[in-house]
Amino acid sequence: MNVVLISTYELGRQPFGLASPAAWLRQGGARVTCLDLSRQPLDADAVRRADLLAFYLPMHTATRIALSRLRLVRRLNPHAHLCCYGLYALLNEDYLRKLGVRTVLGGEFEEGLLRLLQRLRQGRGQAEQPEPKISLARQQFLVPDRAGLPSLDRYARLQVGGETRTVGYTQASRGCRHLCRHCPIVPVYAGHFRIVQAQVVLEDIRRQVAAGAQHITFGDPDFFNGPRHSLRLLEALHREFPQLSYDVTIKIEHLLNHSRHLPALRDTGCLFVTSAVESLDDRILELLDKGHTRADFFRAVRLCREVGLTLAPTFVPFTPWTTREAYLDMLREIARLDLIEQVAPIQLAIRLLIPASSRLLERPEVLTAIAEFDPKALVYPWKHPDPLMDLLCHHLQKVIKQSENRGESRPQIFTRIWERAHQVAHQSPPALPEEPLVARAAIPHLTEPWYC
Repeated sequence: MNVVLISTYELGRQPFGLASPAAWLRQGGARVTCLDLSRQPLDADAVRRADLLAFYLPMHTATRIALSRLRLVRRLNPHAHLCCYGLYALLNEDYLRKLGVRTVLGGEFEEGLLRLLQRLRQGRGQAEQPEPKISLARQQFLVPDRAGLPSLDRYARLQVGGETRTVGYTQASRGCRHLCRHCPIVPVYAGHFRIVQAQVVLEDIRRQVAAGAQHITFGDPDFFNGPRHSLRLLEALHREFPQLSYDVTIKIEHLLNHSRHLPALRDTGCLFVTSAVESLDDRILELLDKGHTRADFFRAVRLCREVGLTLAPTFVPFTPWTTREAYLDMLREIARLDLIEQVAPIQLAIRLLIPASSRLLERPEVLTAIAEFDPKALVYPWKHPDPLMDLLCHHLQKVIKQSENRGESRPQIFTRIWERAHQVAHQSPPALPEEPLVARAAIPHLTEPWYC
């Protein structure tokens, strides 16, 4: 049986979400083709031969791109069974089924895909889906099979100290024990997380190192959901590959609660920690149920600096409740804390997404701010009560894209944002430091920044 697994976008990383199920399906006897459309064209011949076409939808951007590709593969092969799996498959199930998707899988999807393969072999592809739409099963993972995917050197690179490194990507866990209201993980995992067995992760990394990886990005939603599992894995990894560097994502709350482990991250090769700060407005942080405050963020910055870890904050600065002054305050604090070089410019222009099933819909102030669900955009649209804030967001997104295309530095782009935001607030922009306290070359970063 021919299976085509398709990824449209995964942050410039070689997709774990194709490699992991590919191992299961190949072990189950399927002929599997993996297509990463962010790095290669759609293979029309493979699509025409497919009995099963499965799209991996881990995030909003990937899903938006997949919608047009779904229509295309249906035209190329109207008889293949269409499946979508991943977080956003569940969030957008109704709309996807209208586009001809027969099976929708979320959570721990590998076993569900294998059962689907077996069902198709039995000629029961038209039956109502018996596989659980959401599985939180404790799977015994297989080592991801990356055969057929574009080589690692075609993905995002790490830049540090004037050096460029090839980056691999894996996951040591999925899901999250927290319930942040805006997070797409919550409607699927509902506060649960599942580990990928350490021996599987280590073997996956070994194979990527053999393929040229010099740095590993751990794609766990929060690397400290299970700190014992994570730290044991890092110790084993560092013993085997002492020169290998890596980066992780950790909540501000966990950076504080597990601060005693930060030296262990540094000593085992962690170059930077991404953390979803989202806002410096305590009211908005409470609404999002982030589990940290503005003051907590300041503490986390200090702790990481003391230990020698680079903190890479991410933000959702444009919400229906963000005022002009709150936006300026965020920029001022980023400059005051000398974080300009550590914040990817796009993080200063992200607009809040409210997908289907979002916990934000539990809040009355959200319900009064949104319009009816837009199935094509896959969100509940909203407009800011201050129209200039919407204009500022749109303008900054355009400026950032143009500036990055011209190769401008982060301080240069920040200056443009700084000046424009003050203009909107009818204020004269104060002068910014001419030179960052920490040279850009010393701050590690990926060539394709975190986005959603």
